[in-house]
Amino acid sequence: MDRENKQADREVLPVCRSKEEAKRYYDRISSVYDCITGASERRFAEIALERLRIEKGETVLEIGFGTGHCLKKMAESVGDAGKVYGVDISPGMVRVAQTRLEKAGVSKRVELYSGDATALPYNAGMFDAVFMSFTLELFDTPEIPVVLGEVKRVLRTGGRIGIAAMSGENGNSPLLRLYEWAHMKWPVYIDCRPVYVERSLVAAGYDVLTKEIRKLFGLPVEIVVASKRQ
Repeated sequence: MDRENKQADREVLPVCRSKEEAKRYYDRISSVYDCITGASERRFAEIALERLRIEKGETVLEIGFGTGHCLKKMAESVGDAGKVYGVDISPGMVRVAQTRLEKAGVSKRVELYSGDATALPYNAGMFDAVFMSFTLELFDTPEIPVVLGEVKRVLRTGGRIGIAAMSGENGNSPLLRLYEWAHMKWPVYIDCRPVYVERSLVAAGYDVLTKEIRKLFGLPVEIVVASKRQ
């Protein structure tokens, strides 16, 4: 198993654009993001959010919230007694999400921050749950354990993490290989690349609770919920 894991790890492609390039790109497309990719990804985000089972009164965090569709659902789930926080690298996405939350009447339950999830600005044990949808695969491979370590730090013991991400499982698929080729050729625009969600969580010391594989245009998407070890 270790040999297989190491082989799979070598197959994870690098992120070939800088954080500043990513920030500028998402700022540029923030107003039209839902028209470009939002609808296709949203279905998987909502499945992952449902599996995370956020309850009233909880304090939760979303990393890479984009235009804020899931933030809105999370704010509705936690109710007046709960609190939602969000981190996104793009100030443009923050503005779009804030507008959506204000229109929905839930902005008072949500606090947004523009920054990098490799250094979360929150206290240890602050959150009951953390959520990421099509975000983990945007971090370069050495940063993935750093982000998951930061999430573990801010989660309470027994707290949950829910992730939906493009997966490298079934990595011999010609379609997946074609997508990876496109990622290497146009890394600023096709910045997601397949990663190994369950494997990364286990390596970071989480206990996996549920896992499923879905398909997005024929590409595998891993939906995993795990908990911070007791």
